[in-house]
Amino acid sequence: MKEEIKKIILDVVGQNAPNFSVEVPGDKSHGDYSTNIALILAKKENKNSQEVASLIRANKTIQESGLFKKVEVKNGFINFFIADKFFVDNLKNIDKNYGRVEDLKNKKLIIDYTDPNPFKEFHIGHLMSNAIGEALSRIFEFQGAKVKRVCYQGDVGIHVAKAVWGKIENEKLNWGQAYAYGSQMYDEDPSAKKEIAELNKKIYARTDKVINKLYDAGKKESLKQFDKIYKILGTKFDWLIFEGETGELGKKIVENGLKRKIFEVGENGAIIFKGEKYNLHTRVFINSEGLPTYEAKDLGLAEIKYKKYAYDQSVVVTGNEVNEYFKVMLCAMEQVLPELAKKTKHIGHGMLRLPEGKMSSRSGKAITGESLVEKVMELAKGKIGARGFSKKEAGEISEKVAVGAIKYSVLKQSIGSDIIYDFDKSISFEGDSGPYLQYSYTRAKSVLKKARAQGIKPGFKNVPETIGDLERKIYNLPETVFASQKKLEPHILVLYLTELAGLFNGYYAKNKIVDKKDKFSPYKIALTKAFAVVMRNGLWMLGIKTLEKM
Repeated sequence: MKEEIKKIILDVVGQNAPNFSVEVPGDKSHGDYSTNIALILAKKENKNSQEVASLIRANKTIQESGLFKKVEVKNGFINFFIADKFFVDNLKNIDKNYGRVEDLKNKKLIIDYTDPNPFKEFHIGHLMSNAIGEALSRIFEFQGAKVKRVCYQGDVGIHVAKAVWGKIENEKLNWGQAYAYGSQMYDEDPSAKKEIAELNKKIYARTDKVINKLYDAGKKESLKQFDKIYKILGTKFDWLIFEGETGELGKKIVENGLKRKIFEVGENGAIIFKGEKYNLHTRVFINSEGLPTYEAKDLGLAEIKYKKYAYDQSVVVTGNEVNEYFKVMLCAMEQVLPELAKKTKHIGHGMLRLPEGKMSSRSGKAITGESLVEKVMELAKGKIGARGFSKKEAGEISEKVAVGAIKYSVLKQSIGSDIIYDFDKSISFEGDSGPYLQYSYTRAKSVLKKARAQGIKPGFKNVPETIGDLERKIYNLPETVFASQKKLEPHILVLYLTELAGLFNGYYAKNKIVDKKDKFSPYKIALTKAFAVVMRNGLWMLGIKTLEKM
């Protein structure tokens, strides 16, 4: 609709008009859409904006378009009130594909997210990255893109050596505990630090059969645990790529860049990238021992991803604590892999924190993603426990509610914002929460089931004289998804669905929807069905599962 209104305005003011916007106003009294074209033209031509707006409004093209029931001028803005018939006709065409704009049709996107390292625990930061990455992947797919999901993991490096060393010292420790112990001793005991450094070289070189066997077992166990979490979260990666695969290629890229004087040799023999030339900072790409660093490996990763899938765009989702790192790495990539750099977009998200005293991990240092899911599941079971479900049903529902609660809590904020997780609010069936959206969908499905039982079908033979905000909000899904995709911000879709659910629940409270004596009942059922489709599509994009009963 925004584009349609823009087209009409350009027909009035001329195709060479300066840039202007058409937006959905926050105040509903200002119409369904509003434009600032008159303000911009008035400033450019040194005229009164109210007079310019009135002249545009009075134009025959606008008055006879048939699209508007009313056009108003206020404070230089032109406010458009769309004809009710338009929104009713829109309801008739809503199906499982509603919301697709296909702006990304046949575009190849690869998205890299979650990225937990084997031998370490899957913590709540990984949970946050997963929620954001999965939502973006689905929004891209819903807009027609062909998406491949990648999880990039550090299977070599000092963290692995710490875990393997800890396991050698005490085989009874699990891998998370072994890593924690190895990290502690690395920091506190110089001899342990030396042993771990030597062990790191052996792991990297794959020269010791005993160490290799222990390493392989640890990696297999870690990946097995990660797969369990991915299944709960609803993510399936196309490729797992490991640092062990990217190091040598990254090293070659850097060495070639050194010959071209993109990189240079530092004082200790390490190969560095002088970021100061670009108002950044210097980083090491090959260390003094000749080993590729994370920076070099990320260059190798970009090439490996492109060889696997010749993408139009690569999106990398990480915590924002590495934003500065990525600025330097991408700057270096612009010099050595310019075509891939153009296609690469880094998104840094904020931190997920828990209220003090609510929960802690066994170590007291890191909170695992699995423990957070389990905690929220227990709270969800308490919520639904009195509703007469079997033990199996209660378990399945509570898991979906818990995951929905966590994902909503992550996605409702702008990606760069930190989040303090509110346990009670997250599982509330009222207001600003994932379960509230799930329950709203379930309520609509229950209404539709009741209508079928009474033999009342959706229909448009009798339509109310005036339609309300629910019909208007339903129409906004395609524009909302488009905005979420363009701005890489799932929270735009979250806000929309929350407002939509509020409108439906308000409508449900004020109307008896299933009523054989009411000639408008078929229309009300059609509206409920449209709401259910929109909510299902929106929740799918957010990676939140719908429920037939709660």
